[in-house]
Amino acid sequence: MSKLIGDRKFYRMVLTVTIPIVIQNGITNFVSLLDNIMVGTLGTEPMSGVSIVNQLLFVFNLLIFGAISAAGIFMSQFHGKGDDEGEMHTFRFKVIIALLATFAGLAVFRFGGTALINQFLHDGSIEGDLALTLALGEEYLKLMMLGLIPYTVAQIYASSLRETGQTVVPMLASLAAVLVNCGLNAVLIFGLFGAPALGVKGAAIATVTSRVVELIAVVLYTHLSRAKHGFIRGAYRSFRIPRALVSQVVAKGLPLMANEFFWASAVTMVSRCYSLRGLDVVAASNIASTVTQFFNIVYMSLATAIAIVVGNLLGAGHLEEAVDTDRKMIAFSVACSVGIGALLLALSPLFPQIYNTTDEVRSLAAYMIGVYGILMPFASYACSAYFTLRSGGRVLITFVFDSIFMWALTVPLAFLLTGYTSLSIYWIFPICQGMDVVKCILGYGMLRQKTWVRRLVVDDSSVTEKT
Repeated sequence: MSKLIGDRKFYRMVLTVTIPIVIQNGITNFVSLLDNIMVGTLGTEPMSGVSIVNQLLFVFNLLIFGAISAAGIFMSQFHGKGDDEGEMHTFRFKVIIALLATFAGLAVFRFGGTALINQFLHDGSIEGDLALTLALGEEYLKLMMLGLIPYTVAQIYASSLRETGQTVVPMLASLAAVLVNCGLNAVLIFGLFGAPALGVKGAAIATVTSRVVELIAVVLYTHLSRAKHGFIRGAYRSFRIPRALVSQVVAKGLPLMANEFFWASAVTMVSRCYSLRGLDVVAASNIASTVTQFFNIVYMSLATAIAIVVGNLLGAGHLEEAVDTDRKMIAFSVACSVGIGALLLALSPLFPQIYNTTDEVRSLAAYMIGVYGILMPFASYACSAYFTLRSGGRVLITFVFDSIFMWALTVPLAFLLTGYTSLSIYWIFPICQGMDVVKCILGYGMLRQKTWVRRLVVDDSSVTEKT
């Protein structure tokens, strides 16, 4: 037990890093929950249309996360080493690769958005108008595309600030954005204070506006306090990056970026399999996942903190301390998830009652929320294991652990159960979500091997050779 439990100083350090991330993610997810409830009051079709588009945007968001995180591994270790020039070159790489990914995403949504939304619309129940759901989804997607570039640039800056030890400012920027989003949602969805009641369109306009607000906040802070942030000083004088660093980040980054894309695609594919059972399943899954995401913020934030803290220790060469810290942080995350999962299970019947939908959808959503609550400790361990492997740059292993696992096991299982059996969704859902237990066993074996314990930023030539 002494290897799993830290002292007071240890938990003070963990909470100092984690609490701002928890607050930022908590505010964001709470407002997402409010958004979802507001749209949910419009009926099953608006809620389902928005939910389907958000599934597609989830893939895009994870693609951007992967593009930025690849360089973030090096940013964190350069900061631990005290190398400002290395931080600056890493920031340049983030800008280039993330914007290229954004333009690719815009092209896909522009020319293939309708076809993608249609993949989730199936006659499997008596609930819902599929044509109306498609029209509302198309309207929502067109407006949401306007916010993709502001979202990407804000994430580039916010992630760089977090990786260099500044977690409070991204939190405050996120707070400002979500307050704007929440206020505009209420005004534009329902037509308060004399504004037109725009429904789904109003929800999209509010979200895009909030992303612009977040962008302005993080960019202004970073450039006005450039003396404190080595990564921004001289970042835009040119876009030259050391050849050795490009090679290293690409070698680590492409598998990581591919992993985030294929993992998100796999999650979306599983949701698409569930949708074969009808629009009521789409609506229930949307309610359950939105509620659960709010409760997931603690273990997700702790996993992010693992990547930052362990990455800094590895970059500074404190390898044994990194192993000990990682073990204790994972144990803390799982312990927190046991309590939070139990709370989610207890509250699972209450949340669906808020939505303007059918009793069948509410009942199924409550059941799904309960399943998520029971499995939360396993999801916590799997997530922590992923971020641990990533902190040491073991991107090929993380690709196997995340994407290959999903596409080789979970997706085929969901496809077979929904397409070739008569099992109820009440059986299919826990079976598929229960694959997290298998993933935990795999993650435990990978962590015990300690192949992730390595320092990536030792050679100073990586920041002097130009290309």
